[in-house]
Amino acid sequence: MNIVLLSGGSGQRLWPLSNDIRSKQFIKIFHKEDGELESMVQRVYRQIKEVDEEAEVTIATSKSQVSSIHNQLGETVGISIEPCRRDTFPAIALAAAYLKDVKGIKEDEAVVVCPVDPYVENDYFEALKELGNLAAKSEANLVLMGIEPTYPSEKYGYIIPTDSENVSRVSMFKEKPTVELAQDYIAKGALWNGGVFAFRLGYVLKRAHELIEFTDYNDLFAKYDTLTKISFDYAVVEHEELIEVMRFRGMWKDIGTWNTLTEAMDSNAVGEALFNETCENVHVVNELDVPIICMGLKDTVVSASPDGILVSDKEQSSYIKPLVNTLEQKIMFAEKSWGSFRVLDMEEESVTIKVTLQPGHQMNYHSHEHRDEIWNVISGEGRTIVDGMEQKVSAGDVVTMAAGCRHTIIADTMLQVIEVQLGKEISVHDKRKYELES
Repeated sequence: MNIVLLSGGSGQRLWPLSNDIRSKQFIKIFHKEDGELESMVQRVYRQIKEVDEEAEVTIATSKSQVSSIHNQLGETVGISIEPCRRDTFPAIALAAAYLKDVKGIKEDEAVVVCPVDPYVENDYFEALKELGNLAAKSEANLVLMGIEPTYPSEKYGYIIPTDSENVSRVSMFKEKPTVELAQDYIAKGALWNGGVFAFRLGYVLKRAHELIEFTDYNDLFAKYDTLTKISFDYAVVEHEELIEVMRFRGMWKDIGTWNTLTEAMDSNAVGEALFNETCENVHVVNELDVPIICMGLKDTVVSASPDGILVSDKEQSSYIKPLVNTLEQKIMFAEKSWGSFRVLDMEEESVTIKVTLQPGHQMNYHSHEHRDEIWNVISGEGRTIVDGMEQKVSAGDVVTMAAGCRHTIIADTMLQVIEVQLGKEISVHDKRKYELES
C-alpha cells in the first residue's frame, strides 16, 4: 500500500497545546497498551504498519513540521516537504512527483491519500488497503471513501452515491449543509466526505502536468511558491466524471476541537490532576509540573501547557480560534528532530530553556551574534564542540559560549541541559549554521 498522509496546519482550536509549529496531530494524548502516551500521528502510523508492515508511508507537510515528524516517527518515514502553503492540490501533486521521482513508485501503482489525524480503529486502514486495491483495477480514475453518517452533521461535505451497494458510482457532491438538508441527504443514502481518495499515480501526475508546467519533482519543488492555491476537490474531483465511492461503516471521528478530542480520550486526565466527587464529564490535559485540582465542574475541559491555560465549557471550546488570534506569543515548547525544548523563564535580557536531546542526536553546529549562552548539564552524558574543540560532559558540567563562537552538543545518552541565553537582542533569527568538520 502506498499511502500519503496530509499533515495540515497549526490547529488553533486545540490551544494551548497546539501552536504555529506544534499541530494537533503531534499532541501526545492517547495511552498505548504499555501506558506510554502517543500522538495522533504516532497512532495512525502504528495502525498503518499493523495492517500492512510493508506500507510505503509518505507525509505531505510544511517545513515547520518536519522536526516533529522525525522526533515522533524517526528518520525513515518519507516526507514530501511543501516549501509554503498552497492547499491540497499542489500538495498532492508535489507528493505524487516525490513518489515517482524520489521513491521510484511506478505510474500504474495505486496511491491512497487521507488526513493524518483521523481517530479510527484498524478496520479503517484495512478499508484503505481495499480502497487502494480497488483503485488499481477500477475503470474509475478516482475512488473515494465515504463514511456512513451517524448523525446529520453541518461540519462535513456529503457524497451522493447512485445506489446502496458497497462500491457505487458517485452521483454528485454536496457542500456542508444545514442540519435539515443533511437529514435529507442521509435519507437518500449520502455519505460523509472524509477527504480520503485513491488513484493510480499516473492519473494525478497527468492532471498535474495539465494544470502546472513542470518537468519533474525538483522543478515542481523549485517553483512551488508560484502555484495557485486550490484544493484537490476543486482542481480535480469536480472535473472528473468517472468516480466511485466505497462505503466505510466503522468508527470514524474527526478530532478538531477540544469537545471532540475529549470524547476520544481514554481517561479523564493526562498529567497530574485531581477531581472531587461533584465533577461530571471533566477532562484535564496537564503538561506542566504542577497539580491541577477540579471541584464542582461539569462538561468542562482544562488544559495547561507552557503556552497558556484553558478553562472552558466543552461546547464553547469550539469557538476558541478568534480569541487565540488576538494573542501574540513566543513558542514556549517545541519538538525538534534531535529532541525538544521548553522555555522556563523569559526576562528582558535573558531566556532560560530546558533542552532534552535523544541519544545519538545533536543540535546544529551554529553561532549567535548577539547573545552569550551557558549550558548547565543536569543529566546524561554527551560531548560539546565549541569552536572545533570537543569536550566530554555529564551532570554538573557547565559550558560557556561567548557571542560569535560556534557550538553544538551531542547526546551519547539521553541528555538534559539548562540553557541560559544572555543578551540585549535575543531572537530566534539570530542563528547561523555551519557544517561540522569530521
